[in-house]
Amino acid sequence: MIPSALPPVLAIDGPSGSGKGTVSRCIADVLHWHLLDSGALYRVLAHVAHDAGIATGESGELGRLARAMPVAFIRTADGEERVLLAGRDVTYAIRTEECGRRASEIAVLPEVREGLKALQRDFRHPPGLVADGRDMGTAIFPDAGLKIFLTASAEERAQRRYKQLKEKGLNANLHGLFQDITARDERDQKRAVSPLQPAPDALVLDTTGMDIQQVVARILELARTRFTQAAPGY
Repeated sequence: MIPSALPPVLAIDGPSGSGKGTVSRCIADVLHWHLLDSGALYRVLAHVAHDAGIATGESGELGRLARAMPVAFIRTADGEERVLLAGRDVTYAIRTEECGRRASEIAVLPEVREGLKALQRDFRHPPGLVADGRDMGTAIFPDAGLKIFLTASAEERAQRRYKQLKEKGLNANLHGLFQDITARDERDQKRAVSPLQPAPDALVLDTTGMDIQQVVARILELARTRFTQAAPGY
């Protein structure tokens, strides 16, 4: 039985580029719930390890590093999210394609996933949590009241990422992004611990051809039937 005292969790999982990050932020804003961007934690770990000269294959060192990371998410006055590491803003440093590649490589390590488990669960605070990741509904919050698995074709996900990077004025190669996404998919699906897959009780939602507003509206509709703790106007 799920302890009634625990704050509710809406878990949104899916592969890279499925839109879960943007969707999760929108849902958290509407509900006035906390947000866990679990992918950012892996990126922070990859960033810290790189600066410390720890290779992506040094599982023991990475696991110990994961357990000790002082990470926090904050919202600025203008509504932007910032990722802080020991009080230092690393938001942009962890969003490079190279950091994402390293994060994907270390995410397959059992020691890393175990090391970050407690940190992720610590984000569960009232009135509720929207948890964005790849194993939120299977490994981290198996008791989540609503589990969504977002997906989309690899081609569309590459196009989305390409558009995001170009809008930020960054260089991007569409073919390279497609190759990177498919490689990440394969690593995530074949890893021994918490492979990328929908929870048995998750709703699989293919976002190919859908815009963010449509996806958000659909998930909020589902949440309305699952949760009684909702923000005013929800």
